[in-house]
Amino acid sequence: MSRSSTRPRRAVGRLMSDRFGPDARFGVRLVTTVAATALASVPFAVALVLVESRWAPLHRLDQGTAERLHRTALGHPAWVRVLDFLTHVVWDPVTMRLLVAALVVWLLVRGAVRLAIWATVTATAGGLLGLLVKNVVERTRPHLPDPVSQAPGFSFPSGHAMTATTSCAVLLMALLPLVPRAWRPLPWALAVVSVIGVGYTRVALGVHWVSDVVGGWLLGLAVVTATTLAFEAWRTDVGRDRTTPAQGLEPEIVAERPEPPAGSTDGRNHSSGSPRIPQDQPGQCDKNTG
Repeated sequence: MSRSSTRPRRAVGRLMSDRFGPDARFGVRLVTTVAATALASVPFAVALVLVESRWAPLHRLDQGTAERLHRTALGHPAWVRVLDFLTHVVWDPVTMRLLVAALVVWLLVRGAVRLAIWATVTATAGGLLGLLVKNVVERTRPHLPDPVSQAPGFSFPSGHAMTATTSCAVLLMALLPLVPRAWRPLPWALAVVSVIGVGYTRVALGVHWVSDVVGGWLLGLAVVTATTLAFEAWRTDVGRDRTTPAQGLEPEIVAERPEPPAGSTDGRNHSSGSPRIPQDQPGQCDKNTG
């Protein structure tokens, strides 16, 4: 029975290989994994909010943290101005998206088209999915006496936290191969500080609950994971090795031609710059050397 159940999978795999090239399969995987992540994340977000509204320990954590940080903010106006600058300028979603947009343009100029597509899809899917969950859950923001900041819209998940997660992941995974190995802990630390820092500013300014921020982080990680798996599948299709987070998503970005041309199945030969000689034309080598 197990043998018969694997036959349809093999037939589908052969059909995909015969009818679609690696770039087409990459696109199909990218779209389907993002759609699957969206479908899986929306009910999870609804369930999480339901738990938050009924589970007393989480409610006490949200309420207690908000009140404690709010008292600190009321007593330190200068600190509020710092938090406001960080959350509305340095780590604002517009700032993060502009950085990703600049990265996409640079990748296109460099010839890393698939990596640019990955960055675009990851950032766009994260923003749309976060907006969808917000409108499905419709969670209200904290109501505190003498608020030090205001924010429109619903609360869960935190858009700032989710955008920081997806944007920092995109920038880190795309640019990490360009950083010398000894210096790579520095961008990792910068990304972690940015993601945690923006979450802190949202709670400290009284515009989000702690669980909103955690939800934004988790949903952002889910999107990045889904699109990264699709990109890794494309690398396998074109004959490249899978990478680790320590390497970055496309180590070949340091090469003159970081990606193989459309339809190629030998990315490593192309990225190294060495031309391929068709094996069915043995005389071509003799002709060139003669």
